[in-house]
This record gives sequence, C-alpha cells and structure tokens, in this order.
Amino acid sequence: MVTGLEILLLIVVLVVVLGASTIIQTVRPFIVNAAVGLLVLFLAQAMFGLQVAVTPIALAIVAIGGFPGSLLVILLSLFGVAFVP
Repeated sequence: MVTGLEILLLIVVLVVVLGASTIIQTVRPFIVNAAVGLLVLFLAQAMFGLQVAVTPIALAIVAIGGFPGSLLVILLSLFGVAFVP
C-alpha cells in the first residue's frame, strides 16, 4: 500500500529532477562558450606562441564571450593594451 509520505517524496524528487534539468539546459550554452573560448586561447598560446596573461578577468571574458571573447583577449594582448605578460 502506498502511503502519503511516499507520494510526497515522489513529487519532491520529480520537482528536483525537472528543476535540475532546466538549470542544466540554461547553463549548457555558457559551458560550450567557455570550452571553445579556452580552447582557442590555449591553441593560440601553444601553436602560435602568443603570450597572453591568463588572469581571472581574461578568463571571465573568454568564458562569457566564447570564440569572440578569446579573439578580443588575444588582440588586446597583441596590441599591448591589456593581458600582457
């Protein structure tokens, strides 16, 4: 026999799972942007020998901006405006 507590626990678990799913779907584009941006920044340093100071601000720009953000950080470093080691 199913009790009221078991039904309540089932409803709570379903709400938590649906909430976690919604949060993951919302955050997924930011995770992809961050991964692509950091990969571009790493490849620019490893393959082309570009020197970019990796600071928390640079990482935030790359994580939020993705590929364009990493290009911005690289260009600012090349021109000596910011993120110069």
